[in-house]
Amino acid sequence: METTTLSLSSARLLHLAAQGLLSAPKGKASKARVLASIRQMAVLQIDTINVVARSPYLVLWSRLGAFQMQWLEELLAEGKLFEYWSHEACFVPIEDYGLYRHQMISPQGLGWKFNQRWLAEHPQEIQLVKEHIHQHGPSRSIDFNQRSKKTTGWWEWKPEKRSLEVLFTTGELMIARRQSFQRVYDLRERVHPAWNDARDLTDALSCQRQQVLMAVKALGCAKASWIADYFRMTRLDTANQPQTLAAAGFLLTATGWDGTILYIHPDHKNLLKKAQQGKLKASITRLLSPFDPVVWDRKRALDLFAFDYRLECYTPAEKRRYGYFTLPILRRGALIGRLDAKAHRAQGRFEIKSLHLEASTRLSQAMVRDVMKCIQEFANWHETPDVDISELHGSVFGGYL
Repeated sequence: METTTLSLSSARLLHLAAQGLLSAPKGKASKARVLASIRQMAVLQIDTINVVARSPYLVLWSRLGAFQMQWLEELLAEGKLFEYWSHEACFVPIEDYGLYRHQMISPQGLGWKFNQRWLAEHPQEIQLVKEHIHQHGPSRSIDFNQRSKKTTGWWEWKPEKRSLEVLFTTGELMIARRQSFQRVYDLRERVHPAWNDARDLTDALSCQRQQVLMAVKALGCAKASWIADYFRMTRLDTANQPQTLAAAGFLLTATGWDGTILYIHPDHKNLLKKAQQGKLKASITRLLSPFDPVVWDRKRALDLFAFDYRLECYTPAEKRRYGYFTLPILRRGALIGRLDAKAHRAQGRFEIKSLHLEASTRLSQAMVRDVMKCIQEFANWHETPDVDISELHGSVFGGYL
C-alpha cells in the first residue's frame, strides 16, 4: 500500500476540486450540469430557510453560477433524482436508490426521522392515507383535512402529515415532485416503477461499502473520522473500515499534514498527483450555504480550514455572534469570513447585515474586490441587484469601498 504525503494546503485544494469549487465553471449553466454537480457531491441537502436562496439552490449556485432554480424541481419530477434521508433530507441521484433501500426496509436506525411508535399505534390511519393517494393520485400534506386539533408534540404535525412521513421513511411513498417547495407524495411503484426488490436489491454490506467509497470520493481526501458523517452512516462493518478497503486496493492512502492517514478514491489519482506537485490552483470566490458539504461537518471544517462555524438561526438573537444565517466566504481555497445577508425580493434589494473576516485573513484591495464582485453576482441571481452596503462602511471594509 503506497503512502505519500499531503500538506494541509494540498488537502484543502484536493477537497475543493472533488467538490467542484476550485475555479469558475466554463460556459453557461444547464440542467444537465445541475445533475452532474449533484452526482459529483453524491447528495444535495435540503433546507427550507429562505432569507436568501434556499440551501439546495445556493449550493448549486456556488458551483455553477447563475442557473434556473426550476431545473432542480424538473430533475426530481423527471425521476432523475429522488428524496430521502442521507446526510439529512437530501436530493439523491436516482441511480443510488438501491443504496438507501435497506434503510427503508429497516428504518429503526434512523432515530427521530422515523416514528416507530406512530407506525405501531396508528396502522388504520396510515392505511387510509395510503389509500387516499392510491385513489386520488399525488398529494401534499395540505390536501388532507385536519380532523383533530390535538397534538402529541411530534413537531405539532397533524396525523396525516405524520403518516405521510412514516410512509416516506419506510419507502412506501416517494416524493413525486415539489410544488412551491412543498412535498408531493405518491406511491413508490408509480414514482420509481423500474425498481424491483427481488431483482435489484443487493446485500447491505455491499451497499455500505459503496457509500464509504462514494463519501471518500466526494471528500477528495478524508480522515477515517470524516467518512461516516457524509451519509450519516451508522457503525461501519469491519470489512468496510477505510483501512480495510485500502489494504484491499479499493482506496489510496496518503500521510496528512498532522501525521494522520488520509484516504483517497482511486478515481482521484491524477488529482492527488497534481495536489502533491502544487498544480491545483483555487481561483474563485463564492458564498457557501451553511449546509454545503464543505462546512456541514463543523469538526471537519475546523480541522481542514481552521474555520470555526456555527449556524445561529436557532440561537436567541441577543446571543448571536455573527448573525441569523451566515454564509461562509470561500476565496482562493480558504474560508476567509462569513456574511449575514437578506434578499428583499419585492424591493430588489440585497441587504448586507454584517460581514466578519477571520483573524488570519489579510485585508487587501484585491480581496475586497473579489468579495464584493461575488456578492453582486449573488444578488443579481436573486434578482435583488441593489446591494445595500451601508453596514460595510463602518466595518474593516470601510477604507476600501
